[in-house]
Amino acid sequence: MPLRFLTAGESHGPSLTAILDGVPAGLSLPPQIINRELARRQQGYGSGGRMKIEKDTVQILGGVMGGTTTGAPIALLVQNDDHAKWKGKAVEPMTAPRPGHADLTGAVKYGYRDLRPALERASARETAMRVAAGAVCKHFLAQFGIIVGGYVFSIGEVQTDFGDMSYEERFMHAEESDVRCPVESSASKMRAEIEKTIHAKNTLGGVLEIVALNLPAGLGSFVQWDRRLEAKLALAIMSVQAIKGLEIGDAFENAKLPGTRAHDPLILRDSKIYRTSNRAGGMEGGVSNGQPIVIRAAMKPIATTLLPQPTVDLASGTESPTQYERSDFCPVPRAVPILEAMTAFVLADALIEKLGGDSINEMRPRFQSLRKATLDDLPMDNLPHVFWE
Repeated sequence: MPLRFLTAGESHGPSLTAILDGVPAGLSLPPQIINRELARRQQGYGSGGRMKIEKDTVQILGGVMGGTTTGAPIALLVQNDDHAKWKGKAVEPMTAPRPGHADLTGAVKYGYRDLRPALERASARETAMRVAAGAVCKHFLAQFGIIVGGYVFSIGEVQTDFGDMSYEERFMHAEESDVRCPVESSASKMRAEIEKTIHAKNTLGGVLEIVALNLPAGLGSFVQWDRRLEAKLALAIMSVQAIKGLEIGDAFENAKLPGTRAHDPLILRDSKIYRTSNRAGGMEGGVSNGQPIVIRAAMKPIATTLLPQPTVDLASGTESPTQYERSDFCPVPRAVPILEAMTAFVLADALIEKLGGDSINEMRPRFQSLRKATLDDLPMDNLPHVFWE
């Protein structure tokens, strides 16, 4: 069955919940696995005051017994510590939508008579549960040696040159940086840009890179549009709040090149087929090709700014400035574990589909026997075939 999850809860409600269905039995799952990822989501230079209030930890309410998954749906809960300030209290009406947020579109869609229900559910606070569910998926993938990591490529106009730094080194050094940039010379410039933005009472966006290593070839499919692996990844990444653009591999750079320079040449070494580059970002024809999957996502400056923006008060029917709601100044560093989580979810689903089975012990030998890009695994008849009578 496909891996799937749902989240529920509001930004300032009692708690956030998620149901993750389809995780096989036999996966050891201590809460620390999830709590570590939740803590990462709360760390990053440029975060707002909410992160000083919440200390996110998970309660596993179902699907895990004796510290091991049973194959049943996994129920996860994270409390909202800030809820105590809202419980039982009258809340000032919110009637002036913020440009770029779901305030106005939510009211048009659902007919709200106050804008807060849109704010509460559309808020990126919901991503705590994506990270919780994604932590389970990352842990599942790790059982097969598959690593999903990420880092910040740019913030504002400050970009990073990684030189010959390996992906593993990028992951490691990113976690040592409060802006999650592996190169300190770039990280210091990013901090300075964020500091200027804070003083200007504004917000700042950037570009993140998410990479999956050691993924086998053959995940996904080209036989239907909705089974293409990059399409599923694009949906998952673009579903994250404030993500407005995405490329796989060197997609935008490749668009400038002739075909002979935009693709990855194949070579043969000891009966194994290799690619000399990874411009495709680890996928060809909707299927993983065994190379690192490389996703680059653009995150806009978030909509909530201390500096007022022009809007219309729907109650008075007059133009007026926006009212500030607490938020991050630069959410880009904190978005890394969120995008990792969504990537891990899609890849875990694709691997489960490929392997089949209801338990980790069934899946392990199947993983070892997966077909590889070798001459032995790809015998060709080398004869004419009649495909259509």
